[in-house]
Amino acid sequence: MFLTFLSELRAAKIPASLTEHLSLLEALRADVVDRRVESFYYLARAAYVKDEGLLDRFDQVFGRVFKGIETVGTETAEIPEEWLRKVAELHLTQEEMDKIKALGSWDEIMAALKKRLEEQKGRHEGGNKWIGTGGTSPFGANGYNPEGVRIGQDAGRHGRAIKVWDKREFRNLDSTVELGTRNIKLALRRLRRFARDGAADELDLDATVSGTAKKAYLDIVMRPERHNAVKVLLFLDIGGSMDPHVRLCKELFSAARSEFKHLEFFYFHNCVYEGVWKDNRRRWSEQTPVMDVLHKYPHDYKLVFVGDASMSPYEINYPGGSVEHWNEESGETWLRRLTDVYPSAVWLNPIPEASWGHSQSIQMIRAVMEERMYPLTLTGLDAAMRELTRGR
Repeated sequence: MFLTFLSELRAAKIPASLTEHLSLLEALRADVVDRRVESFYYLARAAYVKDEGLLDRFDQVFGRVFKGIETVGTETAEIPEEWLRKVAELHLTQEEMDKIKALGSWDEIMAALKKRLEEQKGRHEGGNKWIGTGGTSPFGANGYNPEGVRIGQDAGRHGRAIKVWDKREFRNLDSTVELGTRNIKLALRRLRRFARDGAADELDLDATVSGTAKKAYLDIVMRPERHNAVKVLLFLDIGGSMDPHVRLCKELFSAARSEFKHLEFFYFHNCVYEGVWKDNRRRWSEQTPVMDVLHKYPHDYKLVFVGDASMSPYEINYPGGSVEHWNEESGETWLRRLTDVYPSAVWLNPIPEASWGHSQSIQMIRAVMEERMYPLTLTGLDAAMRELTRGR
């Protein structure tokens, strides 16, 4: 079964290695966790899953392979007989206790359960024999039996069932959901190129140890702090159809500012034309010509557009197509100028990817971007950062 689990994980594109598999088996042999399915689930997840975006797939594989199994291994936990007797005395009369004891040991109770499942045809409430709710039968839910088997109950009442056969549901983390600031930061960290610059104010521990050993006295070596040297130009669509996505864009902007030391940002509306701006309150009085952007920032900057690309096709293809001013040249012309100077470029779209095919303007922007448009989700952002990394 464990080899089947490993094969299913690999088939689901979860990079589960043989080393991780052997580590899991070793942990089980060492009894690192108790023999409950929940404990095994978390142990296996810790062993195999190294990327939060794969949690959903892992849960699906786990549920498929281990469906119906609620214990791991052949051993069962023993409940002290004295404890059971004392608890039973609090709830049952002597006559009721004698009837329950007549069922016998664990193996006999399990055999009786199987037989009653075959015999019973419908729901039963109360009583002391059939599998149902209430009563003192050792099988069922919401009743009492000191050596019971709980079936189909949302949660334990007395906490005294020897074995729990409930449906378990683990909350999935879907890689297509919209991002929070923390997950955005994790995805953006794929876009890294480290360099050391600035003042030498960080201790170089390896060089200090090596120098001290060679010189026979303490030789403290300092070095510049290590920084992410990636430079990013961020263009953000603002207003109109982007209003429903303001919160998500704020989170992306906040995460980008904390992750990239060299970040320059500008706003635009619907499509980029000859002017962009940094302050929406002064969008008409303090615009920055796009030609100035092209001349000021070198070609090694990574270019990231964020927008829903939802507009009239005229706004992309024709001079004067803008809904706010007369643009002498089309939006497509300006987009191509930007992507020519900054070949490492992507477009992030907050609209679900399944809806892109219904919008002509989205298809047009995708063509201009040479299909480098990605959904603003965990998977999409991860793919976009990989694209920018390849382009450096």
